[in-house]
Order: sequence, then C-alpha cells, then structure tokens
Amino acid sequence: MKRRLIDEDKIFDAVKIITLTLALLLVLYPLYFIVIASISDAAAVNTGKVWLLPKGINFEGYRRIIQDEMIWVGYRNTMIYTVVGTALNLVLTLLLAYPLSRDDFKAGKYVMIFLLITMYFHGGLIPKYLIIKQLNLIDHWLVMVLVNAINVFNVIIARTFLRSNIPKSLYEAAIIDGCTHAKFLVRVVIPLSKPILAVLLLYYGVAHWNEFFTALMYITKERLYPLQLVLRTILIENQMQDAMMDDVSALNQKDVGELIKYGIIIVSSLPVLIIYPFLQKYFVQGVMIGSVKG
Repeated sequence: MKRRLIDEDKIFDAVKIITLTLALLLVLYPLYFIVIASISDAAAVNTGKVWLLPKGINFEGYRRIIQDEMIWVGYRNTMIYTVVGTALNLVLTLLLAYPLSRDDFKAGKYVMIFLLITMYFHGGLIPKYLIIKQLNLIDHWLVMVLVNAINVFNVIIARTFLRSNIPKSLYEAAIIDGCTHAKFLVRVVIPLSKPILAVLLLYYGVAHWNEFFTALMYITKERLYPLQLVLRTILIENQMQDAMMDDVSALNQKDVGELIKYGIIIVSSLPVLIIYPFLQKYFVQGVMIGSVKG
C-alpha cells in the first residue's frame, strides 16, 4: 500500500512539473519573442526566421523610439497620473477601510452595503460622461486621477487585513495612552500594514499605468495622452509620428514600423517589470491575508 502511494505521488509530481513547465513556456515565450524581435532584423522577423535567437541584431527601433517626442509626452503623463493617482487611491482606501474594520463603527455595515451596491450596479457610461462634463473635467488631467479614485474590491481587501492584523487590545492600549483614531492610524496601523500597502500599491499602480479607457473617453488633446493611448495610435491605428519615419524609404517603412512596435511594447512594460521584484516579498503575504473577505 505504501509503495503504491509513493508511485502515485511520483506520477502526480511528474504530471504537475510537466503541466507547470508548459504553462510557464506559454506565458514566457511571447514575452521572449517580443524582446528578440525588437532587436532583430525586421526582414528576418517577417519571414519567420526569428523564433529562438535574435538575427541581425540592431537597435534601430529603440533609437527611433527614444527620438520620438510623443512617446516621452505619453511617458511623462502616465507617470504623473500613476504617482498622483496611486497616492490618492492609497489614502482614500485606508481612510475608508480603517473605520470599516472597527467594530465600534456602528454605521459600518450600512456603508458596506452601499459600497457593495456600487460594486455591482452603476448608472452607465452616458450618465458618467455627463457628470464628468458638468464638472469641467473633459480634457483635464485630473479626470485620469479622480474617475478611479477608489476601488471597492481593494477596500474590502484592506478592511479584512486590518481586522485580521490589528488587535483590539492594541487600540485599547493606545487609547489609554491618550491616542486618537488619527494618531493610531498614522503611528500604528500604517507601519503594521506594509504587506497590504504593497499589494494595493501594485494593484493601483499597474491599473493607472495601463489605464486606457478613461483617456479614450475623456481626453482628446494629444498633450494629455497617457502612454497607452499613444501606443494605441501607433500599434492599432498604425500611425507613426513623422519624426519616426522621416528618413526611412517607403520600401523599408513597414520593416522599421514593426521594429518600433516591438520596441514600444518593451519600453511601455519596463517600469512595471522593474518595480515588481521590490514588492514581491510583500505581495504573497498581503494577497493571501486579504483574500479572506469578511
């Protein structure tokens, strides 16, 4: 019986390793292909000769991306939207999650019901657009920050984390020492909430970095375009800026355009890929604790 169980375990481990390896390859290979395609000869990429290693290495696509002004305008705008928006998200989420985590907040259950209703039902796109217009936020950079200022799902995660990790006895001890709710939040709750803050930072930051629909709806001026809207113009509408193609012959424009597209995908994803390893150590702990919703 014991030997049979050991054999079954070995078979299970083998199937698990093979399945996970295949899944890993399916996820990683497209990213790897974009990296090698962005530095390979465009003709080799278009003829299918590039699939494992780069061929005819050149950085023409990256050179043209660096020289393009619109890309940097998109980068600047996205960084502003991401930094300001994420900071606002974290402040509002904590300010809402903290009282909801307290049992002595009698209106907490009614506030939660209200939040859950907004999570599943909303007025629709046209009423939302009309409100934004009445607030004079069309073609204003604040619209990129205020429209998604708070996420109910993240509030629930933060509330659950605070309930699970900030004991009542700690608050009672602080009250005896003359601590108010505001001081307790700033001096005790926030320093003890690094895992969930890291998770919220990553959730909100990536959402702002990839924000596309809000800009598409409410931003028409190119100087306010976030990076994702600039990418859409180049990748989907196939409209390169004149400065990117001014010295390229008509015959080579398609090949250079492909290099630029691959390079832009890498350039736009790079900040998130760089930041993630620094938050990863908090990520698993924060997600697992926050995933138990109450």
